[in-house]
Amino acid sequence: MVSFRPCGAPCPTGIFRVAPFPGETTSSLMGRVAHRYGLRAKDLRSCWQWRNYPPTYESGGPRADAEVLLNAAGRQFLADLCGVAPDVLARALPSWGQEDAKLPAGQDATPPAAAWRIGGAVAGPVAFACQLCAARRTGTVVRVMRYAPPWFRVCVRHGRWLLDADADQPLEYLDVRHLPEVAAAQRRWAGVARRAVRAGAEPERVFALAYAVVARWWEQALNWEREAAWPRRLHQVAGGNAGTELDWWRIVGRDAVVFPEVVAVADALLDPAMAQLAWLDSGAGRPRALPADGAFCRRLGERVGRKWLGPLAATDYGGPLTSWMGSVIRLRRGAGGPPGYDNDPWWLRQEHQPATMAGQLRVLGKEKKAPGSGRMWRAAVPAEQRTLITRAIESAEEQLLQLRGAQTGPTADVARQLLRGLRHSADLIENAWKRTALVAANAGMPLEEVAQWADMSPDALVNMLTAGQEDRG
Repeated sequence: MVSFRPCGAPCPTGIFRVAPFPGETTSSLMGRVAHRYGLRAKDLRSCWQWRNYPPTYESGGPRADAEVLLNAAGRQFLADLCGVAPDVLARALPSWGQEDAKLPAGQDATPPAAAWRIGGAVAGPVAFACQLCAARRTGTVVRVMRYAPPWFRVCVRHGRWLLDADADQPLEYLDVRHLPEVAAAQRRWAGVARRAVRAGAEPERVFALAYAVVARWWEQALNWEREAAWPRRLHQVAGGNAGTELDWWRIVGRDAVVFPEVVAVADALLDPAMAQLAWLDSGAGRPRALPADGAFCRRLGERVGRKWLGPLAATDYGGPLTSWMGSVIRLRRGAGGPPGYDNDPWWLRQEHQPATMAGQLRVLGKEKKAPGSGRMWRAAVPAEQRTLITRAIESAEEQLLQLRGAQTGPTADVARQLLRGLRHSADLIENAWKRTALVAANAGMPLEEVAQWADMSPDALVNMLTAGQEDRG
């Protein structure tokens, strides 16, 4: 059965029921609806008026984490096609109720309209769903994309670690059937999250800090002669042997391989007994420098199954772990000052955030290009961050355009108004280039290359970025 919508394209009426998966992207649901009606996805999408083009990877291929925002008429039309009530879709789809300024607003706004976005900039990280679970539920092989936090990536039923969808790489999952500790860590995280809530901490921030600590260890682990667990797991998820593609597998397999340690570190940092050890290592009431053989790091190494790790962690100055210890110690001494980053143990500096898989793969694929080239720069900055940077630049452009209007009044007042406007525009532009430098450094670009682009020394760049983060804290 076929009907015609106001946009003039032939579209099916709601004769089938297509239920959403919890956390599914609207774009994924639309793709499954097209599949159910025997249509190509682009044919079904012609039933909406589109305000922009679908996002693509650097290679030009369509992004797996592409998302769609709909106006009210567009949402109602999709609900009709699915044969599912709008309130059910609102509970299942995180992006369902989000509006976009480019779309006609209001309940009576027609025709159905839609706009493309990147999922990571809409409702958080997007991951591939387990195809075996999707096939079991739908009775057909279909790809499903879901918003999924990094601590909920294991399909326990089928032993799969579900990968981020923002990277331009062919895998949807890693086989972790022979790594039971990975699934066990996911089950353990539920208890750690409840413990965080009881302690007055946000589980997301606790996980982010623990992840940053372990990801830093991961980068150092190539020089750890006694490290055995991570190489074993990495070769396992690589199908038995990472071989000549070790660098690639270290990027793609990192999150799955280190996940048990991330949960263990999060659990340890929530333990009051561990905070007490950090306090005693600092000299308690008689302040002293943290020792290389401190009890805190020694005990932390034991809790992650590496008794030899303590001295290595203790002497890794300037990382997220020592920042956490410093905050705990300042709070115990009552020297933290007003509320802010320096006395918040779970505050994670931007420069401590690990490079994403997508960012590392972009850099790996472009590493032979000339340092500082435009394509290398674009490759290093995640698309969702580029969106934020573009908005900051557009705001500056809009502000400058307003200054071109007719200015009336006394000369002094006109000059004062122009100077205020120019100062505001300059602040917006400065914010844009600082954000660009920061996300590129976080994505894995060498600091020297970022500094070369910014026309400043690496030391000055580090000071500038660090000062900027402290100001925002």
